[in-house]
Amino acid sequence: MTKKSKPASTKTPKAAAPVASAPASAAAGGKIAKAQLVDMVADKTSLTKVQSEGAVSAMLDAVVRSLQGGQSVGLPGLGTLNVKETAARTGVKPGTSEKIQIPAGKKVSFKVASTLKGEL
Repeated sequence: MTKKSKPASTKTPKAAAPVASAPASAAAGGKIAKAQLVDMVADKTSLTKVQSEGAVSAMLDAVVRSLQGGQSVGLPGLGTLNVKETAARTGVKPGTSEKIQIPAGKKVSFKVASTLKGEL
């Protein structure tokens, strides 16, 4: 007995839904690099990519310098970056289970803005 072959499907594939203009890595839950931020700023403004790179770099430098100076940085709609003191403590060295003393230090903390938290 022989099998009859089915005729080829005449259906046309459905068009993919349009995707928002977010970078591919952002859509996949990845990390957005500085170059991608520069591209986004250039697209949203009338600035060239060179000017956008200067603006993004200047903003990031200002944030870093403020944090190094112990100031908190508020970014409206995003959140607030703060420098917090950490206390000296005893820790365990991974692999050897040896107890070690971790000195006091500083860390940067981020508190998400309530408007953004509500939109996530």
